[in-house]
Amino acid sequence: MFLEIVTPEAVLLTSEVLSVTVPGINGEFQMLNNHAPIVSLLVNGNVKFKGGAIKIEEDYQDKFTKVDGEYVFPINGGTIEMKENKIIILAD
Repeated sequence: MFLEIVTPEAVLLTSEVLSVTVPGINGEFQMLNNHAPIVSLLVNGNVKFKGGAIKIEEDYQDKFTKVDGEYVFPINGGTIEMKENKIIILAD
């Protein structure tokens, strides 16, 4: 599936991923390939994702950390939409 992380400043990430975990308003939830379509608000926490060949824009690599093979990106809030195996996260 395809993940795109967008902030008011720039598009930070556009890459194929295997799983994405986000801090939803009712708790953390994970999306895998072929997940049902969803739109949700996000709260303060970490966006976590895994994949074989993650491509982070070079200028923004310092915003992400990698822990046990999983990338972590802290957010203050935002929204997420997943549809047809494409996830777009608009993050603050």
